Amino acid sequence: MPSYTVADIIRGLDAGDYSSEEITRQYLDAIAARDGQYNSFITVTPELAIAQAQAADNARARGESSLLGGVPIAHKDIFCTDGIRTSCASKMLDNFIAPYNATVVEKMAAAGAVTLGKTNLDEFAMGSSNETSFYGPVRNPWNRDCVPGGSSGGSAAAVAAGLAPAATGTDTGGSIRQPAALCGLTGLKPTYGRVSRYGMIAFASSLDQGGPMARTAEDCAILLQTMAGFDERDSTSMDVAIPDYRAALDTDMRGQKIGIPKEYFSAGLDPAIGDAVHAALAEYQKMGAELVDISLPHTELAVPCYYVIAPAEASTNLSRFDGVRYGYRCENPSDLDDLYTRSRAEGFGDEVKRRILVGTYALSAGFYDAYYRKAQQIRRLIKQDFTDAFQQVDIIAGPTTPNPAFGLGEKVSDPVTMYLEDIYTIAINLAGLPALSLPVGLCDGKPAGLQLIGRDFDEARLLAAAHQYQQRSDWHSRRAPDCD
Repeated sequence: MPSYTVADIIRGLDAGDYSSEEITRQYLDAIAARDGQYNSFITVTPELAIAQAQAADNARARGESSLLGGVPIAHKDIFCTDGIRTSCASKMLDNFIAPYNATVVEKMAAAGAVTLGKTNLDEFAMGSSNETSFYGPVRNPWNRDCVPGGSSGGSAAAVAAGLAPAATGTDTGGSIRQPAALCGLTGLKPTYGRVSRYGMIAFASSLDQGGPMARTAEDCAILLQTMAGFDERDSTSMDVAIPDYRAALDTDMRGQKIGIPKEYFSAGLDPAIGDAVHAALAEYQKMGAELVDISLPHTELAVPCYYVIAPAEASTNLSRFDGVRYGYRCENPSDLDDLYTRSRAEGFGDEVKRRILVGTYALSAGFYDAYYRKAQQIRRLIKQDFTDAFQQVDIIAGPTTPNPAFGLGEKVSDPVTMYLEDIYTIAINLAGLPALSLPVGLCDGKPAGLQLIGRDFDEARLLAAAHQYQQRSDWHSRRAPDCD
């Protein structure tokens, strides 16, 4: 089927080229025919999708309009969806039917979006390759022997394979941007607090943030317009004015300063990724932007800092999954202690257990000051690095990932090597800043991503910068060879 963008579908619906039901059935047919190759969906919701599409068509016939009226999308299976399994790709929640909608799902439905289904992910969003899912790994449409990135790899693969025009994702340490880069998409991690976390099952509460994944910056702007906003049900939600993101896309680059951190172009960067990023930066110079050399001196501390704070918060958040109230329960427990122990041992996968153990250790009485408190102090230094840099520049740019998509199974047995795949993305979550990845080239036939980082709540500038580049390039419109 044609490679539609969200904007394409909106124009087609407005022009009467097709109905929402027709385009929705095309996507459902594509999922049924082709997702066996990618494993990008955990749950497909054809009945709900057709009902929502028909409702959107009826509303359009009555002259009623909404931002996403009739546009099919997919949701990462970490957002609660009323009456639909919400598994977090874990055996622990394999039988959990959510009794309510997450705010993101609620907002999308209110804007007229059609839910195609729930996408695969690393278990409880813990991973960088989408290989830790209870339902099996997701495969990258650009090369099915390679990972799509994680944890939002199912969302990325579904969009890259043309099984959905867009999808929601979550980003705790790069989990929107990294799979977007590895699958040739545009993915935005908004400022912490810009998108409600209500109903988004928590991994690390001070780091998690929902955001859009799509082919273009324009599509991400349309989706963020719907997703963003204050939510009194989320104590971390920020009541900050929301600009018209789509209208701001025409902002040009003349006079803008782009900071280039020397730490992002180290020996660990694949030279082909570096070349693609430098070529994209040269295009920004042609558009009138000024490149400024900067330093983020605490970058090398971001990974160890993150892998104390994130597991500590995961240990606390996942303590609720105990085999008592909902989720997986072991067979025939002998007593309460056996119920807790075996339910958690059998219900969680190895990576989740590893992070729970690390986090519990870091929070224990004898080690709290040495590890968790120290990590929080380093986090403050990392935030200050960005604050200082933004005194000189408007945007910070660099590679999204150090390498292109790697082979399935290649790094799963070496957690530290896997963790280093997020070296350029983690610091942004620690600082709570917005960041966006956009495709800028190919590395050995696999996509390369450029990361743009902005000031707090300056998503509009990032989306405009990405859009301006995409008006002068075609990397975002190229399809995986597997999907031609």
